[in-house]
Amino acid sequence: MPSNRRVFLAAAGAALTAAPAAAPAAAAPHPHPASARAALAELLAGNRRYAAGTPRHPHQGRDRRRLLAAGQQPFAVVVGCIDSRVPPELVFDQGLGDLLCIRTAAQVLDEAGLASVQYGVAELGIPLVLVLGHERCGAIAAALAHLRDGTPVPGHLRVLVDEILPAARRTRPVPGDWADHTVRAHTSWVRDAIRADPAFDAAEVTAARFDLDSGRVRLLP
Repeated sequence: MPSNRRVFLAAAGAALTAAPAAAPAAAAPHPHPASARAALAELLAGNRRYAAGTPRHPHQGRDRRRLLAAGQQPFAVVVGCIDSRVPPELVFDQGLGDLLCIRTAAQVLDEAGLASVQYGVAELGIPLVLVLGHERCGAIAAALAHLRDGTPVPGHLRVLVDEILPAARRTRPVPGDWADHTVRAHTSWVRDAIRADPAFDAAEVTAARFDLDSGRVRLLP
C-alpha cells in the first residue's frame, strides 16, 4: 500500500476514533481505479500476488472498516461461482470495499443477480464487470452427467443445469476436455448476455477462468 494512502487511512481512523458518535456525512475519497482498464489491471496484479503466494491482504483493518462506514465505492463487479475455493476477494487479493461480488453456482444469473450487477454499474458507477468461471466446477459436472447418461437433476438444481446445457451441447464435439470447454463457453455466454443488455452499457464486461491448481486467472477471448 503506498505510504500516502497509509497516512490518509490512519488520519481518517484517528478522526473517527476521536468522535465515534458522529457518522461521516459522505463516503471518504479513495484511490480506486477510475477506468475499466485500470480496474482490470488491478485485479490481475492482485491475482498474480495471490498465485505467487505473496498476497498483501489489503484493506482489512479497523481503519478501513471505519472509513467505509459512510458508504462504499468498489471498483469492480465480480460475477463468480459459489465454490468455496474461488472467493474473489482472496483470488484477486483485495479487501473491504474493493469488490462487489455476485456468486451463484456456475455463475448462473437470474433476475436477482442481474439486478445486483445493475446496482453496481448504475448506482455505484462501477466501470468493470468480470465474469469468473473456474475449472472442476460441480454444477458443470452435473450438467455433463445429465447430458451424457441421463443422471437425474433433483429440485432447484435443474435451473442451474438448464442454463449450462446449451454450452455443454455446443462443446461436446470439440476434442479435449469437455468439462473445461463447457466452463469456458458458459462463462463467455454469461459475459455476452450481460454485454448485450443495455442496462450495463456504462461498464466494460469481460470474462476469465480461474485455475485451481496454479491459482491464476486468465482472460477469455
